Amino acid sequence: MYAVFETGGKQYRVAKGDTIKVERLDAEDGAASEFDKVLLLSDGAEKITLGTPYVAGGKVIAKVKSIGRGEKLRIIKFKRRKQYLKQAGHRQAYTEIEITKISGK
Repeated sequence: MYAVFETGGKQYRVAKGDTIKVERLDAEDGAASEFDKVLLLSDGAEKITLGTPYVAGGKVIAKVKSIGRGEKLRIIKFKRRKQYLKQAGHRQAYTEIEITKISGK
């Protein structure tokens, strides 16, 4: 069984036991988190339930494993012969979750 759900403006395809990194959630380590914006549910190859836009009664329940920040991205703007150089960096915050249960109607 797998599901496609939406969080943080992105969509993720997950199955039970998967570990993924999503946009930062307001949750503690070890806390349970519930996602109800389920776009698609499937029990394998034969039955697929599509939502319009979300599946009624569909839920993905996950456990928060860790909260952290990704690797630093370097942003460099440079114009030759113009004495222009601008540098910046960015580290995106994430929450690592483990999918514990997928349920639907």
